[in-house]
Amino acid sequence: MKRTSLTALAAVAVLAASSTIASAHVGVGDTGGFAHGFWHPIGGVDHILAMVMVGLFAAQLGGRAMWLVPATFVGVMALGGVVGFAGVPVPFVELGIGLSIVVLGVAVALRFRTVIAAAMALVGFFAVFHGYAHGAEMPETVAGLAYGAGFIVATALLHACGLALGLIAARKAEPSGQTLICATGGLTAFAGIAVVTGII
Repeated sequence: MKRTSLTALAAVAVLAASSTIASAHVGVGDTGGFAHGFWHPIGGVDHILAMVMVGLFAAQLGGRAMWLVPATFVGVMALGGVVGFAGVPVPFVELGIGLSIVVLGVAVALRFRTVIAAAMALVGFFAVFHGYAHGAEMPETVAGLAYGAGFIVATALLHACGLALGLIAARKAEPSGQTLICATGGLTAFAGIAVVTGII
């Protein structure tokens, strides 16, 4: 695998390692403004892993899925954010976030192939939980709009990181590159299990 691929993977790993597990998203920390909204997804390794996996999953599917799958996640996440901001109760939010890491990691590890509509439905389902967690923290001020814009931009960038990693691996067409991506998915799934079970 070329140095660019390893550098990109290392960057994601460092980003994840420098984050904290967001095990209780609702009502935590200062939530005002674009910067806080931007750093909220990046500040939790569970969000980072799930969102990067969405990008990798989309890259593995190829074609229109490369933009439709991430766009679906972002769009549904925004709707979930509105639901969270409105205070509508949604059960098992943390469990849904943890399971998103497991399921998306497994999909990447196994190079799961499916029709675009099914892939969109899968990521859309999990996006509800991620969006709800963000929206429940959105302040009831004008700054809340900036906060929402921040977490949407951060999510899109994390998707782009995963998409870029997948495209780099595909372009090089090296078995080692594809193996590394699949291994990344597998390790992510194990991390998701640890999140769900409360180990981390």
